[in-house]
Amino acid sequence: MTPLKARTTDAPPSLGGLGLFTVLLAAALPLIDFFIVNVALPTIGHDLAASEAMLELVVAGYGLAYAVLLVLGGRLGDLFGRRRLFLGGMAAFGLTSLACGLAPSAWALVAARVAQGAASAAMLPQVLATIQAATSGQRRAKAMGLYGATAGLSMVAGQILGGVLVAADVAGTGWRSVFLVNVPVVVVGLFLAARAVPETRSQRPEPVDGPGTVLLAVSLLTLLAPLTEGRSAGWPLWTWVSLAAFPFVAAAFYAVERRADRRGRTPLVPPSLFALVSLRRGLVLMVPFSIGFSGFMFVIAVALQQGAGRGPVAAGLALAPMAVVFFFVSLAGPRLVARYGTRVVTAGAAIQGVGVALMALAVWYSWPDLGLVELLPGAAVAGAGQALQLPVVFRIVLSEVPAARAGVGSGVMITTQQSSLALGVATLGTLFLSLVPGLGMRDALVTTLLVQLAGVALTGLLSLRLPRTVG
Repeated sequence: MTPLKARTTDAPPSLGGLGLFTVLLAAALPLIDFFIVNVALPTIGHDLAASEAMLELVVAGYGLAYAVLLVLGGRLGDLFGRRRLFLGGMAAFGLTSLACGLAPSAWALVAARVAQGAASAAMLPQVLATIQAATSGQRRAKAMGLYGATAGLSMVAGQILGGVLVAADVAGTGWRSVFLVNVPVVVVGLFLAARAVPETRSQRPEPVDGPGTVLLAVSLLTLLAPLTEGRSAGWPLWTWVSLAAFPFVAAAFYAVERRADRRGRTPLVPPSLFALVSLRRGLVLMVPFSIGFSGFMFVIAVALQQGAGRGPVAAGLALAPMAVVFFFVSLAGPRLVARYGTRVVTAGAAIQGVGVALMALAVWYSWPDLGLVELLPGAAVAGAGQALQLPVVFRIVLSEVPAARAGVGSGVMITTQQSSLALGVATLGTLFLSLVPGLGMRDALVTTLLVQLAGVALTGLLSLRLPRTVG
């Protein structure tokens, strides 16, 4: 009887300051790696004699594996323990980063990037699930705010860091350093995680939903693969067949998940989870925001290097004002949300729209003399607007998700974000590259920025339907 009594009186797991730092460090790694290669692609192409289609696979292979496996990663954490999956995923991320940095050929790099995406999918869902399960009240609100700030800053900082590392040519490694830099960070992260990250898991873990996992993977592949590879491949028949199959596969996935949910089982993505108004509306808001964010980051990297003739450092540092302002404004976000509620998101969309418009004007009047100084006002204003949106949306999505479903909820949210990031590169990137031959680099960039501006306006309108307060 004594062991039973001790077990029932155990304190719930608690995530301390060092543990929070560790999981946020891990959260930064996959997002940095999604964007860090943007400014390194020209150097990779030259060094490995890789075609444009192959370079797109370097980006898309990581993004597809990451998006497809994220929800499964969250479920496995619920089932086997989030700390265990976190440690295993982080170790695998370090090993696959090493494989990327040592890749002898373009195909080897693509394979290593796919494996790296899978490792990220095992690691990242455990971050949010651990925060949800091991914090509460104001500590959770603060942790979620820091997670959102980390995510946004990582996406911008990744591109800046990529440019600096490529130009620095550390020990003659060139582009390889953008992957090798992860290895020492992972070693430190594993040491800290073993000491400071508590073990949490679902009290009633369900077995893995095999049919749901397969159908979700096929759904995302039929949508993202043709959009990512279609333009460079010349839109062959398989791309159109794949896109035509997407709605049918998605409908089959929903039907299977709904049936499992009604029978009392826990499917991979429980449709009942979408009964939570905050989760549903937050996810809808996340889609246009993430599409515009990643599309802009990809397009500006290409335009500055191939159009304006900037080197990787200049191309990366042109976005430094966005990163700096994002960081400082995001620190003030929790206080603003406590006072004004989700109206902060609407204000953020309006401010971001002003920033995008200023960058479009800078491109129109300054091209090709476009760099840090010319983009500074628009990038700084846009960064402030983004900082008022992303951290708050993360909090909104997970605010009502019960701790028992923390892994599933975080997996669904990150999958939505990652799929949208991949869609942004595929759609806005394809639009930009398709317009360049006819309009020229300047007009193609301005047109793409105006399309992004429309997406920002949509985000602002959708934010009006959010609950006024954030849990």
